[in-house]
Amino acid sequence: MRITSKGQVTIPVEIRERLGLLPNSEVEFEVEGTSVRLRKARGRKATSRGRSIVQQMSGKATSGLSTEEIMALTRGPA
Repeated sequence: MRITSKGQVTIPVEIRERLGLLPNSEVEFEVEGTSVRLRKARGRKATSRGRSIVQQMSGKATSGLSTEEIMALTRGPA
């Protein structure tokens, strides 16, 4: 793994999923000798994974359908 010219690295998906690191997750670095530890930030109000997903998706619908129309489509024929 390499560091980009902007100082960025990609955290492998397996690690992100295991730790619940979603886009906009707060992380902190801790230097120990010649090593660096990355972990979810402590001391901040944690946002649940579900709430974080809902926040990311909020306002993303573009179907133009009303709630009633969407519900009718998901219910199927009566």
